[in-house]
This record gives sequence, structure tokens and C-alpha cells, in this order.
Amino acid sequence: MTSTAHRKEHVQQAANDLVAAFASNDTEAYFAAFSEDATFLFYTLPAPLLSRAAYREVWNGWQADGFAVLDCQSSNAHINLQGNVAIFMHDVATRVRFGTEENQFQERETIVFRHDGNRWLACHEHLSAQPD
Repeated sequence: MTSTAHRKEHVQQAANDLVAAFASNDTEAYFAAFSEDATFLFYTLPAPLLSRAAYREVWNGWQADGFAVLDCQSSNAHINLQGNVAIFMHDVATRVRFGTEENQFQERETIVFRHDGNRWLACHEHLSAQPD
């Protein structure tokens, strides 16, 4: 049986890979980190996105309007294992560009990972603004 510490290392690596793909605008790797049935709740959008395809559509629209991630740093990570599910919470400092305007965001994020065969896939993401 795999130890708790070993499983947490795998979840941390899955989260690191997801954040790195996001930070480098690697769209294919970023979306490959999510299950097809993943859901997304972003405080910046008026409604939840109920599938990876729905998020990808929004993402493609952002990119068409000049959106790019310039930097993304994760800190204060915490992992809670619940059987074949892992809850990953962290603080996120992100710098993005929309057209010619750059913005910096300080946010908190929860990503729920589900063990799928031999890897951890994100199946839910919830992003919220960091309180002042």
C-alpha cells in the first residue's frame, strides 16, 4: 500500500504540473491536467463552468482577446487526502495580460484531484479573491 506521504507527493506534483502549465500558457498541458467532467467556480465569472470543454471555450475567447499568463506562483499549499480524492488548497499570485494591460491578482484556490488509474487529475477548481 502506498504511504500517505507518498500519495501527497504525487498530488503535489500534479498540482505543480498544473500550475506550471498555466504559468507558461501551455494550453494543452493545462487542460490535460483536468478530467473531462471537471467543474470550475471562478469569482471573476457570473456562473460556474460545468465541464472542461466549457472552460476551454472561455479560455479560447480570452486568448483571442489577447489574454496571456505572465507569471503564477503557488504558496502555502495544504493537501487533505480523502480516499481517492485529494483536496489541494494554496495561495496564488498571478500576473496576467489582457490585451495591452497587465494585472496582478492575489487569490486563494482549491483544486480537488481524483486518482484516475495511475495519476491524479483535477476534477474541480474553485478560485476566490484573497482577503485584504
